[in-house]
Amino acid sequence: QVQLVESGGGLVQAGGSLRLSCAASGRTFPSGWFRQAPGKEREFVAAISWSGDNSYYADSVKGRFTISRDNAKNTVYLQMNSLQPEDTAVYYCAGRRTVARGTVYYRPVEYESWGQGTQVTVSS
Repeated sequence: QVQLVESGGGLVQAGGSLRLSCAASGRTFPSGWFRQAPGKEREFVAAISWSGDNSYYADSVKGRFTISRDNAKNTVYLQMNSLQPEDTAVYYCAGRRTVARGTVYYRPVEYESWGQGTQVTVSS
């Protein structure tokens, strides 16, 4: 059974940092992070290839967020620095059943599995 479990969310002041983790079990490779703020559609945040060599970020988080992975643990991370109130959202991890070693998947339709989400709240 495929399962993606996010952790690490919470309440932080503007300028602070959080590190999200997504631990996967079953036949899935966690590779992307998305977020959804109240009243808004889910949007892409960051994605990383299975090899870890390639990554891609939304313009809004580039230079502040860093995605990484540990394939031995089948876990992907999102280090979030210089957080701003506009980063407040539920953050979702996404996984695929199959991946190409160096390919970055950044569209929601490219993912079959999703975690339950973890809330990130940034106060001003």
